[in-house]
Amino acid sequence: MHGAPDSTSETRALDIRTSMHVQCAKLISRVTCRPATLSPAVVSSPCCGGPSGRPRRLARRSCSAVHRNCRHRAMTVAAARQDARLDQAFTLVGSGRVGTALAKLGSGSDKIIERGQPVDGPPGPIIVCTRNDDLQGVLDSTPKDRREDLVFIQNGMLQPWLDARGLGSNTQALVYFAVSKKGEAPIDGKTDANPEGLTAVTGKHAHAFAARLAHGNLSCKVLDQTQYKKSMLEKLIWICAVMLVGAKNGNIKVGEVEKDHKDELSTLISELTSAGEAELRVQLDGGVLERLLAYSRSVASFPTAVKEVPWRNGWFYDISLQAKQEHKDDPCPTHSAWLKDVGAVA
Repeated sequence: MHGAPDSTSETRALDIRTSMHVQCAKLISRVTCRPATLSPAVVSSPCCGGPSGRPRRLARRSCSAVHRNCRHRAMTVAAARQDARLDQAFTLVGSGRVGTALAKLGSGSDKIIERGQPVDGPPGPIIVCTRNDDLQGVLDSTPKDRREDLVFIQNGMLQPWLDARGLGSNTQALVYFAVSKKGEAPIDGKTDANPEGLTAVTGKHAHAFAARLAHGNLSCKVLDQTQYKKSMLEKLIWICAVMLVGAKNGNIKVGEVEKDHKDELSTLISELTSAGEAELRVQLDGGVLERLLAYSRSVASFPTAVKEVPWRNGWFYDISLQAKQEHKDDPCPTHSAWLKDVGAVA
């Protein structure tokens, strides 16, 4: 029969556990990473390290209750900081379908700016939810000390326009979710080739934007500028190729382009991919055609039309014109010919 535990030993053990938790609390207060960066198999706290306090890898089964508690508390703090971004007030320029949808995902503290109004709102992201042709007006209405907070979510090739105005490093997002009607919840852009979702963002306010979408169960990848450039080019290729093939064949639906005109679409995608990669000096990941066909299937009911040419097909057409001026072959001959066929260029 075991005797009663010694009170002095109990006190000493309690002191040791308390000291260990205090050290963990100090470390947790400095946690700045997101939950995804914390591996459950790596405990980064003084109580789990060697003599120098460095963390060491521990098998899950060998972790003590103290270790598991420290890890849980670290994750909780990191998650709370991530969730805090959901309550960050946004300034939303434009109250159309996308602007309204983003506002509904927030906490109700956003400020909505209508077209023509001065852009003035709380500190933090200024999401520009307007058409491309309205961008200059938005920029002119934004105080110079707030322009670095502008977040651009428009389709098309924005980079030359941004670079020319000193906004080349601003936050940009590729929006793949769809809002069919103002006031309705957005539908995530997931495909059979990319079930994890396609929406992506880069820049200063990338994490705040992604957190806002997460509140509506919408996927969003935070990318570095190089990866974002590749994703942006891929979406530009899709919208230019699919819309042009659809317009050439009587403004049919996207699904009809993918199903009935796959050869034409494949030819155009191949041309635009080669030209875009050379111009931006990037290499797209293998499987471009398959990914773009999959996305076409996911939005099969969307109409097709060639529009906003200077921001979309016009970028590729300028590459063709430049080649002609340099007495070189047109890198996109099919694209150039079909643009003329539908009357998009002279």
